[in-house]
Amino acid sequence: MPPPHAIVVGAGPVGCVASAVLASSGIDVTLLEAAPELPRELRASTFHPATLDLLGPFGVVDEMIGRGLIAPRFAYRDRRQGVVAEFDLTVLADVTDYPFRLQCEQFKLCEIMLERFRSMANVTVRFGAEVLGAVDHGDSASAQLATGETMAADAVVAADGAASAVRKSLGLGFDGMTYEDRYLVLSTPFEMADHLDNLAYVNYISDPDEWLVLLRTRDLWRALFPVGDNQTDAEALSDESAQRRLQGIVARDEPYKVAHRTIYRVHQRVADRFLVGRVVLMGDAAHINNPLGGMGMNGGIHDAMLLGASLAAVLRGDMEADRLAHHAELRRTLAIEYVRRHTHENAESLAAPDGAARQRALDQMAARAADPEAARAYMLQASMINAVAAMSAELEEAGAITTG
Repeated sequence: MPPPHAIVVGAGPVGCVASAVLASSGIDVTLLEAAPELPRELRASTFHPATLDLLGPFGVVDEMIGRGLIAPRFAYRDRRQGVVAEFDLTVLADVTDYPFRLQCEQFKLCEIMLERFRSMANVTVRFGAEVLGAVDHGDSASAQLATGETMAADAVVAADGAASAVRKSLGLGFDGMTYEDRYLVLSTPFEMADHLDNLAYVNYISDPDEWLVLLRTRDLWRALFPVGDNQTDAEALSDESAQRRLQGIVARDEPYKVAHRTIYRVHQRVADRFLVGRVVLMGDAAHINNPLGGMGMNGGIHDAMLLGASLAAVLRGDMEADRLAHHAELRRTLAIEYVRRHTHENAESLAAPDGAARQRALDQMAARAADPEAARAYMLQASMINAVAAMSAELEEAGAITTG
């Protein structure tokens, strides 16, 4: 009898990790990606300690570190006051193998995974394979491709992003909210750290007029700004807008080189269900959130670890389907109660329009950083170690490959 077969839709970081989890668990995998080649846009770039722990057994983290930037500290700053609070993740070395954030663009993980798939006989990768939807057949599932092809499998994994065609084809709701502000991201090779005192590689910067997030990748500084209703997308993306915003960080005589710019709307949304029979939703197809805190991609990888291992166990006959349903509901609960709450709190504290409320948030963060016990508790949450701990029993039940 041939091994079970799963289709994974989407070759982003969540789809690649899901494919690796399934393949390492004895499942034949067909990974379908709509784009003609791996997209290399500058999207998510922060990998949290808990995520690196989960990826560790796959042997990819050392290469990611070699292609990224270790960020042991993250800071909350005020444009006028400078550093308000700083958190040092190295104090978590007793509970994680990677006590730092790794600044590494998501496509680099995908490149590493896809290269490894070349030598794996049970993983087939197809680019230019757009999926229009999926159907659950009870004990199997199928995917409908834009070419008219119907591909049958024992299960389908939807990791096809926020606009997921699979989720839509299943008729699932995607309720939540859209923030009033859009976010503008600008990337520049200019070395900000040479001009701002004690600048960490990850900084949340409060300001009554224009807050921002400033973070470093290996080659660029990336700055995220809010964009109000008084500007169109084109105006916000213009050279004039980009220069004004970057000059507001560090004023200089010559214009900034802008290596990348993009604007997008921000949502907090969660699908009605993450599981429909033999179709499993993961990552942005299942939940999207405010990017402040860098938990979207990380949460999606956590989905892939637990739900990929659970699905593999069901397909092998080692676990009952009701346990997969329980694990899917747990991931949905964590997306709502952990990721959504934490990222929304970050947005509220940075963007508080009332000066007194903003100062209270800064004072609270400063007090938290000054208290070793409170700082540790906060870092356990911000590093997503608590979120993974909340599903440790389920990871073990599913037979997931983990460290520790």
